[in-house]
Amino acid sequence: MDKPLAIGGAALLAAVIGGTFVIIQIRQPADAFAACRAGQVAGGDIGGSFTLIDETGAAVTDQAVITQPSIVYFGYTSCTDVCPLDNARNAEAVDLLAAQGISAAPVFITIDPARDTPQVMADYTKNFGAAMIGLTGSADQIAAAATAYRIYYSKQEGDAESYEMDHSTLSYLVLPGLGFMDFFQREDPAQAVADRTACFVAAAAN
Repeated sequence: MDKPLAIGGAALLAAVIGGTFVIIQIRQPADAFAACRAGQVAGGDIGGSFTLIDETGAAVTDQAVITQPSIVYFGYTSCTDVCPLDNARNAEAVDLLAAQGISAAPVFITIDPARDTPQVMADYTKNFGAAMIGLTGSADQIAAAATAYRIYYSKQEGDAESYEMDHSTLSYLVLPGLGFMDFFQREDPAQAVADRTACFVAAAAN
């Protein structure tokens, strides 16, 4: 092969490949929420559709529940340590958002449907303000929702009334029509939760 021709061909190929790379890079959509994110949960997509039971005993889907920015948390009403603190933090964050003119809701999904009936959930969520939405369901419905959000939970040893549940403690920010956005750790204060939620809401509006 003629050496100048070979070099010219290699240069042309590099230019084509490079040009293709530039085109691909240009065409890739930018993450409009990058500035708002604190991290991602490994293991694939988070969230998705569910059918659960609300505090009135009616069947509801995720589309009926997630009608505004929502902070979704899985726990149980008999929990005496982390759940009350996490739910209180999420409720406070929603109040802080309301003060900014942003409507949002804390959503509490039980992982203990055997004890957490719709009435029990209704009585419990009243302690955290009128905005909190409590959801229960059958064991299969709860398992499906927990799997969608990559939630771990396990019933511990104990009698039929006083057993405890081991479970994940992340809270998830979900926007209507967009789904899971990001998660909040237990140590994140209410103001940080509110600020990051407001960031996502503003970015979604642009």
